Amino acid sequence: MDQKCNVSLFDTKKNIPAPPPLPRSMATAFPCKVENNNPPARMHSNVSSATRDLWQRVYNEGYKADVYISTDNGGIIYAHSIILATASPVLKGMLKQANRHHHWRPISIFGVPHDAVRVFVRYLYSSCYEKEEMKQFTLHLLVLSHVFVVPQLKHECQQKLELDFLTIDNVVDFFQLSLLCHSPRLVLICHRKILQNFKAVSESEGWKVMKQSHPVLEKELLESLVEEENRKTKNMRRKNERVIYGQLYEAMDALVHIFSDGCRTIGPHDKDFKANQAPCSYAACKGLELLVRHFAGCKLRLPGGCVHCKRMWQVLELHSRLCVDPDQCRVPLCRKFKQRISRQGKKDNVKWKILVEKIFRTRGIVLAPCFQRQ
Repeated sequence: MDQKCNVSLFDTKKNIPAPPPLPRSMATAFPCKVENNNPPARMHSNVSSATRDLWQRVYNEGYKADVYISTDNGGIIYAHSIILATASPVLKGMLKQANRHHHWRPISIFGVPHDAVRVFVRYLYSSCYEKEEMKQFTLHLLVLSHVFVVPQLKHECQQKLELDFLTIDNVVDFFQLSLLCHSPRLVLICHRKILQNFKAVSESEGWKVMKQSHPVLEKELLESLVEEENRKTKNMRRKNERVIYGQLYEAMDALVHIFSDGCRTIGPHDKDFKANQAPCSYAACKGLELLVRHFAGCKLRLPGGCVHCKRMWQVLELHSRLCVDPDQCRVPLCRKFKQRISRQGKKDNVKWKILVEKIFRTRGIVLAPCFQRQ
């Protein structure tokens, strides 16, 4: 009667207890983790150690096992078809196609060490592994978990490789393996490490082997390196442009400050300057003060006559493009420049409009409709 009960236990799918994860108290010896998305039904917390030991014993003793797995060097691992089929859809398909020999179903897993297959099969039972075994067989377990579609173990292996094993010497090998195993995160991390340390990586043995065996992959990496350099150059240019546009905006503020309030020894004719004035808070004022003084006394200040005067004309026109109330503005020639806008050529207007938009965008200011029509 006991024998019938045992047969029923392993042959009737609905009566099989779910393989438990390791209790928290034993997490150091057998680390177990749960996937964030749709955790397997067998992963529950607060499971007694007795339940965990039961599943370890089922695996270790192979009681009522009906599958034998052939591995390299003539190794054999005994297992239960219902456990393998439940844990892996690929193994489920292999078991369906396996020819029975009496009550045994033979399958083969070659190309990886026997002990790696043993650790893999044990993980299918309890979702647990020993640290030293994971450290020793991470690469093999990654391949096995990918081939037999065991996503939780695959995630564990990827994380282990990323945190503990990835170096400049092996990053090319890991990159190729992650491509084969469809591990997007590991691909991204390896790719980034290759680009960041390209000179050292290109001198590694892994790169030389890849160059001979996968020239297309080498070409793609070189192209991505060029793209990365172009992206950095473009970002640096944009960053420098933002600095320049920010400085232009501050210069326009300083210009209004000079002709409205006065600064140091320069300002409107009705300004009464004092010897002990407080320091100016506008960084651009000093340069503008020199430029305004030169412009006031230069005999070649007509547009195109003097380099410094030409710059002053550009400053005044830019201010007029930014000014919202030219009738009340005290900056010289502001109203006249506003009136000239309608008479300027389309090409000049477009050039100034783009500059104004970039200056406002740098300061996070939404362009008003009046500026959009200019």
